[in-house]
Amino acid sequence: MLMDVHALPSLLGGALIGSAAVILMLTLGRIAGVSGITATLLSGSVDRQQLWRLAFILGLITGPLLYSLLGGAIPAITLTPDLFYLVVGGLLVGFGSSLGSGCASGHGVCGLARLSLRSIIATLLFVLTAMLTVYFTGK
Repeated sequence: MLMDVHALPSLLGGALIGSAAVILMLTLGRIAGVSGITATLLSGSVDRQQLWRLAFILGLITGPLLYSLLGGAIPAITLTPDLFYLVVGGLLVGFGSSLGSGCASGHGVCGLARLSLRSIIATLLFVLTAMLTVYFTGK
């Protein structure tokens, strides 16, 4: 059975994310958890030895722009215009990342690869919460 050509971008994207996580672990011994990287940047405690954090976040931002410049199609993203829900949602994500000692990228990509029990439980809870949200909101 041949792979669906529409799945190729997702496959390549996943391979790039996994490769970046492995390279970061092999070179700096760090987990590619976006919430932890961002929290450290926002705390202002980054020194010259930690400039990789800034490069990591800039890569997340500029990656799609570069992809677009090279001719890739970026899907439209539609957000609800209600500022209240955006702010509450952002606060809940931040609280959840803090409570769970990490986010989906740290637990779901890096933690599962290391067979971390904490990450397996966290990822199952992330997926279950997403499924229940979709079910109850009907979106």
